[in-house]
Amino acid sequence: MWRYIGRKLFVYLLTFIVAVTINWMIPRFMPGDPVRSMLSRASVGDPEALERMTNYYNEVFGLDQPLHQQYLSFWSGLFKGDLGISTMLYPQPVLDIILRAVPYTLGLLIPAILLSWIIGNRFGAFAARSKVLDNTVLPVGYILTATPYMWLALLLAWSLGIVAGVFPVAGGYSYSLRPDFSWMFISSLLTHWFLPFLSLFIVALGGWAIGMRNMIIYELEADYANYLQALGAPRRLVRRYAFRNAMLPQITGLAVQLGTIIAGALLTEIVFNYPGLGTLILNSLNSRDFFLLQGIFLFVVVGVLIANFIIDIVYVLIDPRTRVQMTGGSS
Repeated sequence: MWRYIGRKLFVYLLTFIVAVTINWMIPRFMPGDPVRSMLSRASVGDPEALERMTNYYNEVFGLDQPLHQQYLSFWSGLFKGDLGISTMLYPQPVLDIILRAVPYTLGLLIPAILLSWIIGNRFGAFAARSKVLDNTVLPVGYILTATPYMWLALLLAWSLGIVAGVFPVAGGYSYSLRPDFSWMFISSLLTHWFLPFLSLFIVALGGWAIGMRNMIIYELEADYANYLQALGAPRRLVRRYAFRNAMLPQITGLAVQLGTIIAGALLTEIVFNYPGLGTLILNSLNSRDFFLLQGIFLFVVVGVLIANFIIDIVYVLIDPRTRVQMTGGSS
């Protein structure tokens, strides 16, 4: 078991190094100059003053150094917990800006991922043994899983926000309030949260329902299911074994789908102007803020890797066949 964890940690460490390197490279190959973009917002009219300020801020941000030196400085700062200074919100540290947005993104992602996975698997299992439910869940599931996150977010914002006027369509809470633990602020937080959450939940729900439905049907037609039925085992017992075996690919699928769900969350935040990492990405792209952009992507990469590692370990713990193979036994 520990040897398996060690191998996995080594693989994830290599993946982290490669992903962080690509993350560092992409902003620097983008068109535009972050310092010039920052100074353009300051409306510096004197060309000589602009040139002096450009040289000064290039030195402050380390952009006057060769690329290899910038790369080494980035890793050095990373080990110290320093992700640099934002050019968009100068002189605020990148880490502080990201930490203010992370709770909003996690508040969308965690409930949407867990609830869609649990409810979708349950619906799929019911659909596999109910013809009426199967005829309704399957077509709806295919439509939902093929729906782009951004399109559904726009549809919900238009129908439930603009037309019906039930939910707000922008922001994380009412701009007339200040963050505190009052019921007024919490209720405003929840009403602004609901539509972004609902768009993520609905799209993910269809995919999990279809996957579980297909896996249950496959398991019920397997040899062990036919053998149990021939022995006279209760139908309920056979279905229970089929559900347990069908859950294993769904756990693997959860790890595979994490990146897609996170990308959908970032796009959904942009649609609703939700104050999470997605909105920060859009603003940092518009401002050519390399440091904030690479800091956000770093958080996303680390989050996906940690979640996948946890899912790998959980898979080993719940699948006895994997543990037998790890200890050298026969499967």
